[in-house]
Amino acid sequence: YHPLRGEWVVYAAHRQGRTFLPPKEHCPLCPSREGGFPTEIPFPSFQVAVFENRFPSFVEEAPPPPEGLPVPAGRALGRCEVVVYTPAHTGSLATLTEEERLLLAWAWRDRYEALYALPGVRFVMPFENRGEAVGVTLHHPHGQIYAYPFVPPVLERESQAFRERPVLLELFPNLGPYVVDEEKGFLAFVPPFARYPFEVWVAPVERHPGPWTFSEGEMAAFARLLGRVVARYDALFGEPFPYVMVFHAAPLGEEATFHFHVEFYPPRRTRDKLKFLAGTELGAGTFVVDALPEETAKALRAALP
Repeated sequence: YHPLRGEWVVYAAHRQGRTFLPPKEHCPLCPSREGGFPTEIPFPSFQVAVFENRFPSFVEEAPPPPEGLPVPAGRALGRCEVVVYTPAHTGSLATLTEEERLLLAWAWRDRYEALYALPGVRFVMPFENRGEAVGVTLHHPHGQIYAYPFVPPVLERESQAFRERPVLLELFPNLGPYVVDEEKGFLAFVPPFARYPFEVWVAPVERHPGPWTFSEGEMAAFARLLGRVVARYDALFGEPFPYVMVFHAAPLGEEATFHFHVEFYPPRRTRDKLKFLAGTELGAGTFVVDALPEETAKALRAALP
């Protein structure tokens, strides 16, 4: 436990041995082929695959911490899963068919329900790291899900904000120039307080604690809009756009006021320049952004018809 920052730090030294950018023929997320390289998926075909991460940060049978530590410590209890979007080795949320994207959205919903049912889990977070610029180690289209035994500090702050007032519901009527795209019941927008030049949020216009309360129509609209956001990113500079995508759903006990949303953090600030977190961001927690949110929203709107 970090006593000055009031947050937990998770140590998982075994992750140093995880697979790092293997060639296509040795991809562990492709379907297994007869006589071929054995992968994590023992089937010749699949649609969406979900399995426990071989290099997890949290496990259901975590060992106790060493004795005698000078700060509070605990077991890293929880679960980490890999979600493989497609059997194809290349592609993205943008290139999946509408049916494939919708099936993936239902898989996320299923895992939310299953993981929140585990003893001790207080927060569940699906996410995707895309591109070497954000440290991805496997190029096959996939994401991950972490089930935490505590509520991480970002979600603690968001939960408190939503308990005090309906922040997003108050924001939506004033988004105007910040809107990037929309679907029935959903908005994609660059937040007026964006910390990354091309940061985008996707949220339902009515409050939902998480996708588990979406109707079938809302699930379809949500999946379509996620795909179009990624398509706009890729069209912006005419090449795959790196990002971190994170789902923010209600932590356990916050369902009455939390407003589900998805946040995209892209590291690019121009075609050939990255936004690095440096002194003011890491040392003070204050972001300095090199572009105005309304201008990046305009660029993303123009990226696709």
